[in-house]
Amino acid sequence: MTYRAGVVGSGGVAGMGIYDGSDADIGDDPVDASHAGGYATVEDVELVAVADIDADALERFGRAWNIPEENRYLGHEAMLDGTDLDIVSVCTPSMLHREHVEDVATMGDPEVIWCEKPVACSVTDAESMVETCEGAGVELVVNHSHRFLRQNQRVRAAIQDGLVGDVQSVTSGSPMELLRVGTHVVDLSLYLLDARAELVAGHVTGANQAAEHLTDDEIDDAATGGFFTLDSGTFVTYDGTARRDVSTFHHRINGTEGRLVRAEDGWRYWDSSGGGHEEREPPTGGYDDDHEQSFVNAVSHAVELIEGRAENVSPGEAAAETLAVLVGFYVSHYTGGQVSVPLDRPLEDVTITSW
Repeated sequence: MTYRAGVVGSGGVAGMGIYDGSDADIGDDPVDASHAGGYATVEDVELVAVADIDADALERFGRAWNIPEENRYLGHEAMLDGTDLDIVSVCTPSMLHREHVEDVATMGDPEVIWCEKPVACSVTDAESMVETCEGAGVELVVNHSHRFLRQNQRVRAAIQDGLVGDVQSVTSGSPMELLRVGTHVVDLSLYLLDARAELVAGHVTGANQAAEHLTDDEIDDAATGGFFTLDSGTFVTYDGTARRDVSTFHHRINGTEGRLVRAEDGWRYWDSSGGGHEEREPPTGGYDDDHEQSFVNAVSHAVELIEGRAENVSPGEAAAETLAVLVGFYVSHYTGGQVSVPLDRPLEDVTITSW
Protein backbone atom coordinates (compact mmCIF):
# COMPACT_ATOMS: atom_id res chain seq x y z
CA MET A 1 0.00 0.00 0.00
CA THR A 2 1.17 3.51 -0.80
CA TYR A 3 0.50 6.22 1.79
CA ARG A 4 -0.22 9.79 0.69
CA ALA A 5 1.69 12.65 2.30
CA GLY A 6 1.28 16.41 2.29
CA VAL A 7 3.36 19.29 3.60
CA VAL A 8 2.20 22.50 5.29
CA GLY A 9 4.91 25.11 4.80
CA SER A 10 7.30 24.99 1.85
CA GLY A 11 10.46 26.44 3.36
CA GLY A 12 13.89 25.06 4.16
CA VAL A 13 13.28 22.00 6.32
CA ALA A 14 10.28 21.03 4.21
CA GLY A 15 12.55 20.36 1.26
CA MET A 16 14.64 23.34 0.17
CA GLY A 17 17.61 23.32 2.56
CA ILE A 18 18.42 23.97 6.21
CA TYR A 19 20.40 27.03 7.28
CA ASP A 20 23.74 26.08 8.82
CA GLY A 21 25.64 29.35 8.65
CA SER A 22 26.38 29.85 4.97
CA ASP A 23 24.58 32.14 2.55
CA ALA A 24 23.72 29.37 0.08
CA ASP A 25 21.87 26.83 2.20
CA ILE A 26 18.32 27.59 1.04
CA GLY A 27 17.76 27.85 -2.70
CA ASP A 28 15.62 26.64 -5.58
CA ASP A 29 16.85 23.04 -5.70
CA PRO A 30 15.46 20.10 -3.69
CA VAL A 31 17.48 18.97 -0.67
CA ASP A 32 17.31 15.32 0.37
CA ALA A 33 17.82 16.01 4.10
CA SER A 34 14.26 17.23 4.53
CA HIS A 35 10.65 16.12 4.99
CA ALA A 36 10.14 15.90 1.23
CA GLY A 37 13.43 14.06 0.86
CA GLY A 38 12.31 11.49 3.41
CA TYR A 39 9.03 10.95 1.58
CA ALA A 40 10.83 10.61 -1.76
CA THR A 41 13.13 7.90 -0.40
CA VAL A 42 10.61 5.64 1.34
CA GLU A 43 8.87 3.42 -1.24
CA ASP A 44 5.57 3.13 0.63
CA VAL A 45 4.98 6.91 0.73
CA GLU A 46 4.25 9.46 -1.99
CA LEU A 47 4.35 13.23 -1.48
CA VAL A 48 1.23 14.42 -3.30
CA ALA A 49 0.41 17.90 -1.96
CA VAL A 50 1.89 21.07 -0.47
CA ALA A 51 0.36 24.18 1.09
CA ASP A 52 1.77 27.64 1.78
CA ILE A 53 0.53 31.22 1.95
CA ASP A 54 3.48 32.44 -0.14
CA ALA A 55 2.64 31.82 -3.80
CA ASP A 56 6.25 32.13 -4.97
CA ALA A 57 7.55 29.69 -2.34
CA LEU A 58 4.70 27.32 -3.15
CA GLU A 59 5.55 27.35 -6.86
CA ARG A 60 9.26 26.86 -6.16
CA PHE A 61 8.64 23.88 -3.86
CA GLY A 62 6.11 22.29 -6.19
CA ARG A 63 8.47 22.56 -9.13
CA ALA A 64 11.42 21.18 -7.14
CA TRP A 65 9.50 18.14 -5.88
CA ASN A 66 7.33 17.50 -8.96
CA ILE A 67 4.00 18.21 -7.29
CA PRO A 68 1.24 18.93 -9.85
CA GLU A 69 -0.01 22.51 -9.93
CA GLU A 70 -3.51 21.42 -8.90
CA ASN A 71 -2.03 20.00 -5.67
CA ARG A 72 -0.17 23.17 -4.73
CA TYR A 73 -2.57 24.84 -2.33
CA LEU A 74 -2.56 28.47 -1.24
CA GLY A 75 -3.30 27.84 2.43
CA HIS A 76 -3.44 24.66 4.48
CA GLU A 77 -7.25 24.72 4.76
CA ALA A 78 -7.55 24.31 0.99
CA MET A 79 -5.16 21.35 1.03
CA LEU A 80 -7.02 19.61 3.85
CA ASP A 81 -10.31 20.16 2.06
CA GLY A 82 -9.04 19.09 -1.35
CA THR A 83 -6.80 16.09 -0.64
CA ASP A 84 -7.03 12.89 1.41
CA LEU A 85 -3.74 12.42 3.25
CA ASP A 86 -2.33 9.73 5.50
CA ILE A 87 0.68 11.73 6.76
CA VAL A 88 0.95 15.52 7.04
CA SER A 89 4.16 17.40 7.77
CA VAL A 90 3.89 20.74 9.57
CA CYS A 91 6.99 22.72 8.60
CA THR A 92 5.86 26.25 9.38
CA PRO A 93 7.46 28.60 11.95
CA SER A 94 7.03 27.32 15.49
CA MET A 95 4.65 30.11 16.50
CA LEU A 96 2.19 28.62 13.98
CA HIS A 97 2.54 24.97 14.99
CA ARG A 98 -0.44 24.87 17.35
CA GLU A 99 -2.84 26.33 14.78
CA HIS A 100 -1.63 24.15 11.94
CA VAL A 101 -1.36 20.89 13.88
CA GLU A 102 -4.78 21.30 15.43
CA ASP A 103 -6.34 22.24 12.08
CA VAL A 104 -4.77 19.21 10.41
CA ALA A 105 -5.99 16.93 13.20
CA THR A 106 -9.57 18.26 13.18
CA MET A 107 -10.13 19.31 9.55
CA GLY A 108 -8.22 16.50 7.85
CA ASP A 109 -8.15 12.77 8.46
CA PRO A 110 -4.46 11.79 8.66
CA GLU A 111 -3.04 8.91 10.65
CA VAL A 112 0.16 10.78 11.51
CA ILE A 113 1.15 14.43 11.88
CA TRP A 114 4.91 14.96 11.61
CA CYS A 115 5.58 18.35 13.21
CA GLU A 116 8.85 20.23 13.15
CA LYS A 117 10.62 21.09 16.38
CA PRO A 118 10.30 22.88 18.69
CA VAL A 119 6.79 21.54 19.08
CA ALA A 120 5.47 25.01 20.00
CA CYS A 121 6.44 28.34 21.55
CA SER A 122 4.75 27.68 24.90
CA VAL A 123 4.04 24.60 26.98
CA THR A 124 0.34 25.52 26.99
CA ASP A 125 0.27 25.34 23.19
CA ALA A 126 2.20 22.05 23.18
CA GLU A 127 -0.16 20.42 25.67
CA SER A 128 -3.16 21.63 23.68
CA MET A 129 -1.72 20.09 20.51
CA VAL A 130 -1.22 16.77 22.30
CA GLU A 131 -4.78 16.81 23.63
CA THR A 132 -6.27 17.70 20.25
CA CYS A 133 -4.38 14.95 18.45
CA GLU A 134 -5.33 12.38 21.07
CA GLY A 135 -8.98 13.40 20.74
CA ALA A 136 -8.81 13.05 16.96
CA GLY A 137 -7.00 9.69 17.09
CA VAL A 138 -3.93 11.08 15.34
CA GLU A 139 -0.31 10.22 16.18
CA LEU A 140 1.67 13.42 16.78
CA VAL A 141 5.34 12.83 15.92
CA VAL A 142 7.77 15.68 16.61
CA ASN A 143 10.93 15.97 14.52
CA HIS A 144 13.49 15.72 17.29
CA SER A 145 15.60 14.00 14.70
CA HIS A 146 18.20 12.38 16.99
CA ARG A 147 15.47 10.05 18.27
CA PHE A 148 15.14 8.53 14.80
CA LEU A 149 18.81 7.58 14.50
CA ARG A 150 19.22 3.86 15.09
CA GLN A 151 22.62 4.35 16.70
CA ASN A 152 21.00 6.54 19.37
CA GLN A 153 18.23 3.99 19.87
CA ARG A 154 20.87 1.30 20.45
CA VAL A 155 22.80 3.52 22.85
CA ARG A 156 19.61 4.29 24.78
CA ALA A 157 18.86 0.58 25.16
CA ALA A 158 22.42 -0.08 26.33
CA ILE A 159 22.21 2.68 28.95
CA GLN A 160 18.91 1.28 30.19
CA ASP A 161 20.55 -2.16 30.40
CA GLY A 162 23.24 -0.72 32.69
CA LEU A 163 26.17 -0.41 30.28
CA VAL A 164 27.66 2.58 32.13
CA GLY A 165 26.06 1.88 35.52
CA ASP A 166 24.23 4.72 37.25
CA VAL A 167 24.52 7.88 35.17
CA GLN A 168 25.96 10.61 37.40
CA SER A 169 26.24 13.49 34.96
CA VAL A 170 25.84 14.54 31.34
CA THR A 171 27.78 17.30 29.58
CA SER A 172 26.21 18.41 26.32
CA GLY A 173 26.17 21.22 23.80
CA SER A 174 25.35 22.49 20.33
CA PRO A 175 25.68 25.61 18.22
CA MET A 176 23.32 28.47 19.04
CA GLU A 177 20.20 28.96 19.15
CA LEU A 178 18.20 27.18 21.89
CA LEU A 179 14.77 26.48 20.36
CA ARG A 180 15.93 26.10 16.80
CA VAL A 181 19.01 23.94 17.48
CA GLY A 182 19.53 23.23 21.18
CA THR A 183 16.16 21.54 21.54
CA HIS A 184 17.69 18.49 19.81
CA VAL A 185 20.41 18.16 22.44
CA VAL A 186 18.21 18.77 25.48
CA ASP A 187 15.68 16.30 24.11
CA LEU A 188 18.35 13.67 23.42
CA SER A 189 19.52 13.78 27.04
CA LEU A 190 15.97 13.13 28.24
CA TYR A 191 15.50 10.38 25.63
CA LEU A 192 18.75 8.51 26.25
CA LEU A 193 18.30 8.50 30.01
CA ASP A 194 14.53 7.88 29.86
CA ALA A 195 14.12 10.53 32.56
CA ARG A 196 12.27 13.74 33.35
CA ALA A 197 13.66 17.11 34.36
CA GLU A 198 12.95 18.44 37.85
CA LEU A 199 14.97 21.66 38.25
CA VAL A 200 16.28 24.10 35.61
CA ALA A 201 18.69 27.06 35.64
CA GLY A 202 19.73 29.00 32.54
CA HIS A 203 21.63 31.90 31.02
CA VAL A 204 20.53 33.59 27.78
CA THR A 205 23.12 35.64 25.87
CA GLY A 206 20.66 37.19 23.41
CA ALA A 207 22.79 36.29 20.37
CA ASN A 208 21.06 34.78 17.34
CA GLN A 209 23.17 33.82 14.33
CA ALA A 210 20.26 32.73 12.14
CA ALA A 211 17.72 35.53 12.63
CA GLU A 212 19.00 37.90 9.96
CA HIS A 213 19.24 35.05 7.46
CA LEU A 214 15.77 33.61 8.07
CA THR A 215 13.40 36.40 9.06
CA ASP A 216 12.91 40.13 9.43
CA ASP A 217 10.77 39.57 12.52
CA GLU A 218 12.12 40.10 16.01
CA ILE A 219 12.29 36.74 17.77
CA ASP A 220 13.27 35.62 21.26
CA ASP A 221 15.26 32.49 20.43
CA ALA A 222 18.93 32.97 21.29
CA ALA A 223 22.19 31.39 22.41
CA THR A 224 21.60 29.80 25.82
CA GLY A 225 23.36 27.66 28.39
CA GLY A 226 22.47 26.17 31.75
CA PHE A 227 21.83 23.00 33.68
CA PHE A 228 18.93 20.80 34.67
CA THR A 229 18.57 17.94 37.13
CA LEU A 230 16.63 14.76 36.43
CA ASP A 231 14.31 12.62 38.53
CA SER A 232 17.00 9.93 38.28
CA GLY A 233 19.40 12.18 40.18
CA THR A 234 21.53 12.94 37.10
CA PHE A 235 23.01 16.43 36.64
CA VAL A 236 22.94 17.68 33.03
CA THR A 237 24.72 20.71 31.62
CA TYR A 238 23.97 22.26 28.23
CA ASP A 239 26.05 24.88 26.39
CA GLY A 240 24.51 26.39 23.29
CA THR A 241 26.26 29.75 23.32
CA ALA A 242 28.81 29.34 20.51
CA ARG A 243 28.50 29.96 16.78
CA ARG A 244 28.21 27.17 14.22
CA ASP A 245 31.76 27.62 12.95
CA VAL A 246 33.25 26.84 16.38
CA SER A 247 30.74 24.42 17.96
CA THR A 248 29.25 21.00 17.23
CA PHE A 249 26.61 18.71 18.71
CA HIS A 250 28.12 16.70 21.55
CA HIS A 251 27.29 14.56 24.58
CA ARG A 252 29.40 13.08 27.36
CA ILE A 253 27.56 10.61 29.60
CA ASN A 254 29.41 9.74 32.81
CA GLY A 255 28.34 6.63 34.70
CA THR A 256 29.62 4.66 37.67
CA GLU A 257 30.88 1.91 35.34
CA GLY A 258 31.76 3.68 32.14
CA ARG A 259 31.54 6.66 29.84
CA LEU A 260 29.86 7.33 26.49
CA VAL A 261 30.93 10.26 24.31
CA ARG A 262 29.19 11.44 21.16
CA ALA A 263 30.77 13.83 18.69
CA GLU A 264 30.10 14.58 15.03
CA ASP A 265 31.65 11.27 13.93
CA GLY A 266 29.54 9.08 16.23
CA TRP A 267 29.73 7.42 19.65
CA ARG A 268 32.74 6.19 21.64
CA TYR A 269 32.60 4.04 24.78
CA TRP A 270 34.98 3.48 27.70
CA ASP A 271 34.44 0.65 30.18
CA SER A 272 35.51 1.26 33.79
CA SER A 273 33.60 -1.62 35.39
CA GLY A 274 36.82 -3.55 36.09
CA GLY A 275 38.56 -0.68 37.80
CA GLY A 276 40.41 0.49 34.69
CA HIS A 277 39.31 2.70 31.87
CA GLU A 278 39.40 0.80 28.57
CA GLU A 279 37.94 1.94 25.26
CA ARG A 280 35.64 -0.66 23.72
CA GLU A 281 33.29 -0.98 20.77
CA PRO A 282 30.33 1.41 21.22
CA PRO A 283 26.85 -0.14 21.43
CA THR A 284 25.66 1.38 18.15
CA GLY A 285 24.88 -1.96 16.52
CA GLY A 286 26.56 -1.18 13.21
CA TYR A 287 24.59 2.02 12.71
CA ASP A 288 27.52 4.43 13.15
CA ASP A 289 26.94 5.92 9.69
CA ASP A 290 23.20 6.60 9.94
CA HIS A 291 23.49 10.23 11.12
CA GLU A 292 22.27 11.39 7.69
CA GLN A 293 19.20 9.14 7.77
CA SER A 294 16.97 10.87 10.32
CA PHE A 295 14.36 12.13 7.83
CA VAL A 296 14.16 8.79 6.02
CA ASN A 297 13.96 6.95 9.35
CA ALA A 298 11.21 9.30 10.54
CA VAL A 299 9.08 8.59 7.46
CA SER A 300 9.63 4.84 7.86
CA HIS A 301 8.60 5.22 11.49
CA ALA A 302 5.40 7.00 10.44
CA VAL A 303 4.57 4.02 8.23
CA GLU A 304 5.22 1.68 11.17
CA LEU A 305 2.84 3.74 13.31
CA ILE A 306 0.11 3.62 10.68
CA GLU A 307 0.49 -0.15 10.38
CA GLY A 308 0.60 -0.67 14.16
CA ARG A 309 4.14 -2.08 14.15
CA ALA A 310 5.76 0.40 16.55
CA GLU A 311 5.20 2.80 19.42
CA ASN A 312 5.80 6.49 18.83
CA VAL A 313 9.49 7.17 19.47
CA SER A 314 9.06 10.97 19.48
CA PRO A 315 5.57 11.74 20.80
CA GLY A 316 4.12 15.16 21.47
CA GLU A 317 4.12 14.51 25.22
CA ALA A 318 7.90 14.08 25.23
CA ALA A 319 8.37 17.20 23.10
CA ALA A 320 6.24 19.19 25.56
CA GLU A 321 8.50 18.03 28.41
CA THR A 322 11.58 19.10 26.44
CA LEU A 323 9.98 22.48 25.75
CA ALA A 324 9.36 22.95 29.48
CA VAL A 325 13.14 22.74 30.05
CA LEU A 326 13.81 25.30 27.30
CA VAL A 327 11.22 27.68 28.74
CA GLY A 328 12.72 27.04 32.18
CA PHE A 329 16.11 28.29 30.93
CA TYR A 330 14.50 31.57 29.89
CA VAL A 331 12.41 32.00 33.02
CA SER A 332 15.46 31.27 35.17
CA HIS A 333 17.57 33.83 33.31
CA TYR A 334 15.02 36.63 33.54
CA THR A 335 14.02 35.99 37.15
CA GLY A 336 17.47 35.18 38.50
CA GLY A 337 16.30 31.94 40.12
CA GLN A 338 15.93 28.23 39.51
CA VAL A 339 12.73 26.84 38.02
CA SER A 340 10.89 23.63 38.92
CA VAL A 341 9.59 21.34 36.17
CA PRO A 342 6.79 20.59 35.34
CA LEU A 343 6.08 24.29 35.09
CA ASP A 344 3.39 25.77 37.28
CA ARG A 345 0.81 28.08 35.83
CA PRO A 346 1.18 30.77 34.58
CA LEU A 347 4.70 29.75 33.49
CA GLU A 348 3.14 27.27 31.06
CA ASP A 349 1.93 30.30 29.12
CA VAL A 350 5.39 31.87 28.74
CA THR A 351 5.99 32.24 25.00
CA ILE A 352 9.41 32.16 23.33
CA THR A 353 9.22 32.95 19.64
CA SER A 354 11.48 31.14 17.21
CA TRP A 355 11.63 30.36 13.50
